[in-house]
Amino acid sequence: MSTETSIQVKTEDGLEDLRGRFLTFLIDDTYYGIELLYISEIIGVQPITRIPGLPGYFKGIINLRGKVAPIIDVRLKFGQEERAYDDKTCIIMVNISEMQVGLIVDMVADVVSMDDAIRNPPPESSARTGDRYLSSIANVGGKVVLNIDCDKFFQSDLRPY
Repeated sequence: MSTETSIQVKTEDGLEDLRGRFLTFLIDDTYYGIELLYISEIIGVQPITRIPGLPGYFKGIINLRGKVAPIIDVRLKFGQEERAYDDKTCIIMVNISEMQVGLIVDMVADVVSMDDAIRNPPPESSARTGDRYLSSIANVGGKVVLNIDCDKFFQSDLRPY
């Protein structure tokens, strides 16, 4: 995806149409999902200004149409090894706590519908770092999708200082 590419996710039909619909993306060979209600757009990786003193998964900030947005590398937040960005790497812009935050992911996969009946609660305890950020797990089209709870995912990052 080039740095000029931007995919707008929200529609004029309203936010209600986005409930139960998830954008899926890959980190290595694992599928994750974020409910479309949180997503504003998908952009290509662009120059990131590093900010000293932040956790390693905070890559820095970008200027997105005149507004500063912090950028988090999801694979690093999940405790996985860093990898070089390629043409499939992109940034998912998420709206949370009245601000925009970018999430760097290996690759965007698809938009899928998941009603409550196919979403199961995540396991109570697990050794995997990323599991504490999950809202649900679903089997969609033969693929297991781990859905991220945005409030839990950003809880420690967006606290007031």
